[in-house]
Amino acid sequence: MSLQFYNTASRKKEPFSLLPGEDTVKMYCCGPTVYHFAHIGNLRTYIFEDTLCRTLEYYGYKLNHIVNITDVGHLTSDGDTGDDKMEKGAAREGKSVWDIAKFYTDAFMADWHALNIQEPTRWTRATDHIQEQIELVKNLEEKGFTYRTSDGIYFDSLKFPRYADFAKLDVENLKKGSRIDMGEKRHATDFALWKFSPKDKKRLMEWDSPWGVGFPGWHIECSAMAMKYNGPTLDIHCGGTDHVRVHHTNEIAQSECATGKPFSRFWMHGEFLRLDGAKMSKSSGEFLTVSVLVDKGYNPLDYRLFALTSHYRNYLNFSFESLDSAREALKSLHKKTDPLMGKATAIESEEAKKWRQKFKEAIGDDLNMPRALGILNSVLKTDLSEGEKAALVADFDRVLGLKLDEPRKDYQKKADSASSDDSEQINFLVAQRTEARKAKNWAESDRIRDLLKGMGVEIKDGPQGTSWTKK
Repeated sequence: MSLQFYNTASRKKEPFSLLPGEDTVKMYCCGPTVYHFAHIGNLRTYIFEDTLCRTLEYYGYKLNHIVNITDVGHLTSDGDTGDDKMEKGAAREGKSVWDIAKFYTDAFMADWHALNIQEPTRWTRATDHIQEQIELVKNLEEKGFTYRTSDGIYFDSLKFPRYADFAKLDVENLKKGSRIDMGEKRHATDFALWKFSPKDKKRLMEWDSPWGVGFPGWHIECSAMAMKYNGPTLDIHCGGTDHVRVHHTNEIAQSECATGKPFSRFWMHGEFLRLDGAKMSKSSGEFLTVSVLVDKGYNPLDYRLFALTSHYRNYLNFSFESLDSAREALKSLHKKTDPLMGKATAIESEEAKKWRQKFKEAIGDDLNMPRALGILNSVLKTDLSEGEKAALVADFDRVLGLKLDEPRKDYQKKADSASSDDSEQINFLVAQRTEARKAKNWAESDRIRDLLKGMGVEIKDGPQGTSWTKK
């Protein structure tokens, strides 16, 4: 079986190979907006992308893998309204926007490494590529794809006839939806390329441009950085499924209008992690972080295994009971693999080669990790020699990334006090609950209270506000 991936653009599986004359997979993955901690739903997407990279390498490909850090320009609304998330984070915590970016970038990197996700070829920050973004907007302006309003430079989506194709949008009915705030936009699907700073206050992050002082829109950064490091056409572009409708649709429009070439040959998207049946998100106040899991006594690789038990294109429902099952499954794996460490020999028998081929076919079939895990467990039950079992375990773990070549590390549950990272998250959730109570949104208030209770946090409301203690 050839290597094949599900391509969001065509809505079907397609064989993957490089174009003639190419020797490296040109890949771009949308990274975090570093205004808050990444929750485990965000991190599920990065685990999927990591297994994609590992699979490509398993098949012998070289990668030029770019991941961006969004540290400016990501507004709280898809309709180009609201605050920049970075400035909102700075206001929330009373810190400079640069301190916010550094703190949450460092926190993200710690989670990335804890989950044994491989480093990309290059990390790229939006604030390090302002000039590239300005040049791309100028290109679009010169070709007649933009117009100016009182608050920014916008892309005219009707000048890209295929705008609706990627996400299969019903453009005619979008104006009827409450999600879109038209303002001075000509069409509901137009989007900001460059936003002007407000005249009545100075922003924390702003730059000079041919159109005046301001800051880039969220979408332009990804196109500018992806094309700077991988050229006009990528082989694979990845992200969460929530990027399809707006962010990736806009990337395609602006990139292809600028270059006249296809922006990416393959588009791959990871599905949501759900908590109690709802998408895990920061805006709802319902999210869990790696540090919370560690404080509860879980090894981050327990969560990695949990993520691998479901196909990346399927919803995955999170509960601590299911995470407990993943933890026990990983412990059980280690009981079988730990005695094999250091005993690997060459994979020479026909039976061992067949198992290796089965594993390769599983991961090559659109990253079927549940089937790959089943093959690993089956190998450990065979009559193969310890040397060949050890070699197959090490070979498979190149893709699974579960560190089966190291003794398992167990974590103690923290019951006495919250870690500093934990305190940051708890304070954020308490503030969200306070806002919900002010708005008399009692269902939201109760939901956040229950989430805090599940984290071992007791809250007390009083005349001076809300206080909390950790069990």
